Amino acid sequence: MSSLSPVAALGRLTLDLLASIGRVAIFAAQIVSHMVRPPFYPREFLHALMQIGWFSLPVVGMTALFTGGALALQIYAGGARFSAEAVVPAIVAIGMARELGPVLGGLMVAARVASSIAAEIGTMKVTEQIDALVTLSTNPMKYLAVPRVLAATLAVPVLVAVGDSIGIMGGWLVGVNRLDFNSAAYIKNTVDFLELWDVTSGLLKGAAFGFIVALMGCYHGMNSARGAQGVGRATKSAVVSASVLIFAANYLLTELFFS
Repeated sequence: MSSLSPVAALGRLTLDLLASIGRVAIFAAQIVSHMVRPPFYPREFLHALMQIGWFSLPVVGMTALFTGGALALQIYAGGARFSAEAVVPAIVAIGMARELGPVLGGLMVAARVASSIAAEIGTMKVTEQIDALVTLSTNPMKYLAVPRVLAATLAVPVLVAVGDSIGIMGGWLVGVNRLDFNSAAYIKNTVDFLELWDVTSGLLKGAAFGFIVALMGCYHGMNSARGAQGVGRATKSAVVSASVLIFAANYLLTELFFS
C-alpha cells in the first residue's frame, strides 16, 4: 500500500489541478457571457478603468524606462563582440514592442491590480457585502467582476503602448548619452526596423494579459476563505497565478503570432 502512495498523491494533485482549471474556465466563460447582457454598470467600469489604467501608469512607465536603458546597454555589450553595435536601436524597439513591454507591463499590473482586486472582493465576501448584493437582487458577477475584467482588458494595451514608447525613449537616452549614438541615426534606425505588426502583436498580448490579471483577481477574491488569513491567501494566489499565466500566455501567443 505504501508503494502506491506517491502515485496516489500525484493522481490527487493532477485531479485537483484539472478541477481548478475547469473552475477558472467556467468562471471566465460566465464573465464573458455577462459582458454582452444587461444590466451594465458604467460607474463601476469607469472607476475600475481609473484604478487599473491611470494609477498603474507611473509604475509601468518607470519600469519601461529603466528596462529600455538596460536593454540598450546589454545589446551594445553583446553586439560589440561581433562588431554589430549598430543593431541596438532596432533590437531595443523590437524587444520592447514584442516582448518586454507587454510582459513587464502585465506583471506590474498583476502585482498592483490582481492583489488589490482579490483583497477588495475577498474582504467584501468576509464582511458579507456580497451576500448583501444578492439580497438586493444584484448579481455580484456583473457588478464586481465584469467591470474590472473589461476595464483591465481595455486599459492594459494602452499601458503597454505607453510603456513601449517610454522604453524606446529609455534606450534612446542611453544610446545617445552613454553609447555615443547619433540621435537622428538612432531614431531613423528605430523607425526603419520597427514594423506595425510588432506593435500590434504587443497590444494584443496586453489585452490578453489584462484579462488574465483581472480574471485571477476576481476569481480568487470570489473564492476567498473566511477570515483575514483567507483574504491573504486569496491575494497571494491571485498574484502568483496571474504571473504564471502571463508567462504561459506570452509563449502561446508568440507561437501563434510569429510561427
